[in-house]
Amino acid sequence: MRFCLILTWILFFSVPAYGEDMRVASQKAKADHEAALAEAQASEQRILRDCASLQEEIERMEADVKGLNASIEAMGREHKGLDEKAIRLSRQQSDDEMSIRELSGTVRVVARDLETVLRQSPFTAFFPERAGLVKPVLNKDRFPGIDDFKALSELFFKEMALSGEVVLRKGPFVDRSGLEKTGNILTIGKFTAVYRTNDETGFLNYSEESSRFFALSALPSWSIKRNLGKYMQGEAEDVSIDFSGGAALRQITHKSTFMDQIRNGGPIVWPILAIGLIALVIATERITFLKGVHANTDRVMGKVNELALEGKWRECDDIVQDKKGRPVYNVLKAGLGARGEERETQESILQEAILRELPRLERFLPTLNIIGASAPLLGLLGTVTGMISTFHVITLYGTGDPRMMSGGISEALVTTMLGLSVAIPIMLMHTFLSRRVEHVVGDMEEKAVALTNIIHREIMFVE
Repeated sequence: MRFCLILTWILFFSVPAYGEDMRVASQKAKADHEAALAEAQASEQRILRDCASLQEEIERMEADVKGLNASIEAMGREHKGLDEKAIRLSRQQSDDEMSIRELSGTVRVVARDLETVLRQSPFTAFFPERAGLVKPVLNKDRFPGIDDFKALSELFFKEMALSGEVVLRKGPFVDRSGLEKTGNILTIGKFTAVYRTNDETGFLNYSEESSRFFALSALPSWSIKRNLGKYMQGEAEDVSIDFSGGAALRQITHKSTFMDQIRNGGPIVWPILAIGLIALVIATERITFLKGVHANTDRVMGKVNELALEGKWRECDDIVQDKKGRPVYNVLKAGLGARGEERETQESILQEAILRELPRLERFLPTLNIIGASAPLLGLLGTVTGMISTFHVITLYGTGDPRMMSGGISEALVTTMLGLSVAIPIMLMHTFLSRRVEHVVGDMEEKAVALTNIIHREIMFVE
């Protein structure tokens, strides 16, 4: 193409230049053509070399691309493996964290239980520093270590060892007057604590709030104090123990007396006690009276019958002459006064005399019977009034606090108990006295019949 352009240029400029030599021009054109061809060949060679180098570069880059693709695939596989490993490690970390939290929570729960045990243990009064060993483990911002586990286990074993020991040691306690004293304190496991000073010996009650021993406000009985003193001196092998954890000891201070029950029984208690006192007076009077009547019946009527058998009527009259106020003498006097009457008349007179004395023998017994029947009714009345009071409290305040209902319930139960306690002895006494009267009347009738027979035989003998 370049050659054609040169040729056209030569022809274009050769027309005006008529005098130029065509040969020179041809040679020049040939030279230019050859130069152009040489230049074209050089360019072609250069292009071919460039193409070869480019092809090599392309092949090298394609090889690099294949290597990079292989590296990418290997790195992808490695990345995937690392992701899976990261997931496994994350799961393992979560499991480990959960196990650590569970372990920490379990240790804190055990520590909290141990803290409760130590707070309730009476030995904390002697070893107050034990509570400080548990507090660090309860801190949520601190992970417990091996030393903490060791400390907790040692505290548990120490508490178990102390719970099985009987130890006498010096220690402080608050006495019954509210003053802190130091004396000998005997601990029998975790059940019972006893103190002994120069003045007294008694039981101790442990307070969880203050971690101190307090002497019970009431001293034990003389026999228990003597037993405790001997045991603390090593002179006795057995000792009184409260296995109920203080419940039995609290009954010493909260033991209800008879006056406490009367105060809790309400106003109905007083009528019940009044009729009980009246019944006691009546029963005492009747027992004394009937005992004298029965003794006189056996002695006097037997003596009169003996004298009547001997015919000593004057001595019989002398025996009953000045004893007008006594039933036995009245019956004997009526029988002796009817000596001259017929047998039927004598029996009628004696029977009339016995019947005339019967009201004196049965005096106050109907009253005692009425009192015995009234006592449980009064107790029932107190029960009703107490339950009315209880329901009134429930209406006003509900059933949230049982102590508010205890007054009415106590009144109901106490009045019922006192009513029955009074009624049962009264009814038994009434039955006893009634049988006593029947026995006395039977003896009087028996002796009266014997006297009638003696008088009748005496009259028959005289005739």
